[in-house]
Amino acid sequence: MTVNERKHQEDLQRLRMLRPIDDDFMRCLFKDNKPLVEFVLRILTERPDLKITDFQVQKDMKRLAGARSICLDAYGTDSLGKKYDLEIQRADKGASPYRARYHLSVLDIEHLCAGQAFEELPDTYVIFITEKDFYGKNAPVYPIERRNLITGKLFEDGEHILYVNGEYRGNSDIGKLMYDFNCTKAEDMNFELMADRTRYLKEDPKGVSEMCKVMEDMRNESLKEGIKEGIKEGMRNAALRMQKSGKYALEEIAEISGLTIEEVKQLKEK
Repeated sequence: MTVNERKHQEDLQRLRMLRPIDDDFMRCLFKDNKPLVEFVLRILTERPDLKITDFQVQKDMKRLAGARSICLDAYGTDSLGKKYDLEIQRADKGASPYRARYHLSVLDIEHLCAGQAFEELPDTYVIFITEKDFYGKNAPVYPIERRNLITGKLFEDGEHILYVNGEYRGNSDIGKLMYDFNCTKAEDMNFELMADRTRYLKEDPKGVSEMCKVMEDMRNESLKEGIKEGIKEGMRNAALRMQKSGKYALEEIAEISGLTIEEVKQLKEK
């Protein structure tokens, strides 16, 4: 068996074990599948009349030079102009409240142009589906809203955060949906839309080929990132040795190592 054949067999084995709550599978699950996205958002927001007009996966957002960019797992707009950022977070650290705050701020910047009134900002939803129960209270969904602490009333600024408990298994639509998100087999799923798409990606030759291509691309990207980090680590080690020698100024170390002045300073502090 050649190296490529072995990798392909490994990908097929991995594909059999993937679930909708796994990032790479979720992206293919939702890609070009507006009915499924609409169905999932209707359940999570408890809005059965929600209509998705536009949707895409892996949307890059960056409007300010020098600001940190973000890549939204899944991003959509409904018929009322409300915006939805759906994020799959298997690790708790990926669902930090600070991350939710930043995602909301980026969505705001993306949707208010010069000359527009602040009241024209659309309602925005950041929805984290977490593999574990993030708040540990066995609730299906934890809605986060700003509130006036004196009056007790909602602030009503149009920002909404939902933490969806991926461990929840109640006999509700959300419980059934979270069960489906953790299934590896289409025949075990509750909802037909989830099962049909899963079956296509795992059993149909075209779907399997699509998934294998995604896994290969992710493997190559991972390799590139590993090489970049290895080079960066080599630069840091070289800069550290130059610092210890005491023969070089900060500017010289930065120029020779390829690091920024700030990065060299941080090394010195550490």
